[in-house]
Amino acid sequence: MADNTGNVLPGATDFEKLESLCARPYKAQAVWFLNAFWESFGEGEAQNLWNYVHKAVEIDLDHREAGTHLNEMEAHRLLESFDETMTVREMRTYLRQHGAIGERVKNVPLTHWWIAKYKADWAVLVNAPQGDNKEAIEKAQAMLESAQAALNEATARANEAANALREAIAAEEAAKAREAEAKAAEAQAIAAEDAARQREAEAKAAEAQAITAEEDARQREAEAKAAEADARQREAEAKAAEEQAHARAEEAKASEEQAHARKEELSAKESELAAAQSELEAALAELKAQEEAYNAKTKELERKSEEGGVVSRNRAKNEL
Repeated sequence: MADNTGNVLPGATDFEKLESLCARPYKAQAVWFLNAFWESFGEGEAQNLWNYVHKAVEIDLDHREAGTHLNEMEAHRLLESFDETMTVREMRTYLRQHGAIGERVKNVPLTHWWIAKYKADWAVLVNAPQGDNKEAIEKAQAMLESAQAALNEATARANEAANALREAIAAEEAAKAREAEAKAAEAQAIAAEDAARQREAEAKAAEAQAITAEEDARQREAEAKAAEADARQREAEAKAAEEQAHARAEEAKASEEQAHARKEELSAKESELAAAQSELEAALAELKAQEEAYNAKTKELERKSEEGGVVSRNRAKNEL
């Protein structure tokens, strides 16, 4: 356990010595820590410390066994895997309160965590003798190696169990997938059967519609032929009516011409009648004038026949 660790940490101060310890690989940090506190609590916590070392190596994908620290996210994963209640922030607060770290610390070496977890005196830690008790060191080394072997075996079993579980889960999921596929295929088959029945019913309905449509077409064809014959009949009647109308128009035109001739003849007769009327009226006027002249003359002669001398009266009588 004392191999490659050195019995004294380099550094002029305890703070520098702690930084030197934290710069060592995970396993070396654990060896130093256990040697420092073996008699107080290290012996009882050897297995737990090795568990931390193994988990850190598992999380530190970039460095593995050569790693010295984890980043904050990796440190959170480490603490969660062990169900630790203390957070990285609380750990740093404890370390600052005891002067183990400064203000700006980004990484998390396992030594920092163990100091905070076990409330260990970090000054004692960095100055603890290493290798004075060879028997205890060898015993711790053997126990740690045994714990490591046990942990490796347990990890292998856990990996085998995990692989078996994954295979069982995969097999179960595959079985469920096949069952789901079978159910889906069955549902598709039922749906296909229903669809086929539906298509058959639709085909029968379409056939019935086609038959009905054919009958309707025949009926419409017969109606069309009848309508065509009727149209031809109406066309013939229309032509006959047109011819009759043309004949009547010709007759009407002839009648109109005759009426016009009669009108002109009547107009000529009216003109003649008007002229005769005028002549008659003139003759009547002349006759009336003659009658008036006659009457006046008669009155004058009657007056003269009654008045004047015998000669005048006789002459008037003669004239009458």
